[in-house]
Amino acid sequence: MVKNEMTAQNLRSAFGGESQAYQRYLVWGRVAEKEGFPNVALLFRAIAYAEEVHAGNHFEVHSNISGDFLVASGAGFGIGSTSENLQGGINGELFEIEQMYPTYLLVAKDQKENDAVRSFHYAVEAEKIHAELFTEAKKAVDAGKDYELEYVSVCEVCGHTVKDGTPDKCPICGVSKERFKEFRK
Repeated sequence: MVKNEMTAQNLRSAFGGESQAYQRYLVWGRVAEKEGFPNVALLFRAIAYAEEVHAGNHFEVHSNISGDFLVASGAGFGIGSTSENLQGGINGELFEIEQMYPTYLLVAKDQKENDAVRSFHYAVEAEKIHAELFTEAKKAVDAGKDYELEYVSVCEVCGHTVKDGTPDKCPICGVSKERFKEFRK
């Protein structure tokens, strides 16, 4: 339940940004598949799901407010090569990590919006992993190789993303491994 309009606006903006990232990563995954990088495509699909989790969390925190709103959110556009698309993913994740979520967290904490704090915290911690995974994948693609991985696990509660493993307990939200969704070839 949100009580303050500034936090509500930030939740709407984050919802919009995460929803757009979800769609963008699905499109970029199809590009990677066509260019012969099936593991990069798998990574894009898994991280798209994590972004969907973030958007859903932000939407649910905002559930006591209804109506139509103009939602301002940053979004990268364009379809490039897989390397360019991975760089777009890195740039978007870094913006969220370094600028967007720290600001939203400060406002939510100041306004004592604990549910929003939790939702923003889950997202920013997962985004740190996403930036690392995209960076690793870009290095492989730039070397002319597919990203090496067997599968990707994503926490259904917070979006924490793990390459080639599933923790017994999510390090971000604490749920058990049964709450992770696996993405396989």
